[in-house]
Amino acid sequence: KENAMRKQQYSIGEMSQLCNVSKKALRFYDKIGLISSLRHDYNNYRMYTHDELLMVPVLKYYKQMGFKLDEMKDFIAGQNGNVYSSMRSAFEKKIGELQSAQVELRRCEESVRDWHNLIKEAELVIAEGVREVSVKYVEQVNLLYQEQPFDGDIKSAIINIHFMDYVEKTSNAITGPVYIRFSSLKDRMESRPQSVRIMQNVLMPCGGGGRVAFGGCMMASCYHIGALETIPETYDRFVSWVRRHGYTPGEACYERYVTDYWTTSNSDFHVTELLVKISRGGLEARAEEPDA
Repeated sequence: KENAMRKQQYSIGEMSQLCNVSKKALRFYDKIGLISSLRHDYNNYRMYTHDELLMVPVLKYYKQMGFKLDEMKDFIAGQNGNVYSSMRSAFEKKIGELQSAQVELRRCEESVRDWHNLIKEAELVIAEGVREVSVKYVEQVNLLYQEQPFDGDIKSAIINIHFMDYVEKTSNAITGPVYIRFSSLKDRMESRPQSVRIMQNVLMPCGGGGRVAFGGCMMASCYHIGALETIPETYDRFVSWVRRHGYTPGEACYERYVTDYWTTSNSDFHVTELLVKISRGGLEARAEEPDA
């Protein structure tokens, strides 16, 4: 009985039901010669042998491994000279492709997680109305950077065409918040043009370009909620607190854009962290220099 079953022919409907594969897929496999059907002269119906039936699980397994149909066809038939050599080459190529895909997937996941964390941070800051000034140790990170002039157009500084071009030319991919280092705290408070440094973290594996160390020191911190055009008001309160508590602010200041124009056009939901290096006893905080 078992041998009789193995000699049985199956209609396309039976194949579809037994193997849980669509008739459309079976027709396509037949068209490209991957699983060929028999045709009866009197009705031209597609019929399949037991061997063709058993080919479906094989194709499914290769598909699970990431092989495309044309790749399967090249070595499943076993007609390309040295069968094992052909299969080994195909598997080695596929391993390389999958490793590259894993790297890209990890980069995408890291970017999404970083952005998700920023959204959570902004949500909490707004919900709790966090506007107090604090002093904290900021962990050191190495950021990709580019020096640019700043003419007061903060939106163009954050969504920065020149910096994005630099990122692409240096074969980098960026993640997390944009940081801007304003060379003069005083000029920033008075909304005057000055030299700035655009900075952002890069995803691994990273490319070329300059890196700068940010953090690794005590800094005063304060959140600004809302439109960046009103940020001088927060700076006035921020710097007054710093000096009132006996700290000397550094010459430069930093803005970390938690949520901004990248996230939403509604400026009511923009959250910016203001940061400045501080010192005691009138000693000015030392500005960092680009890594060699």
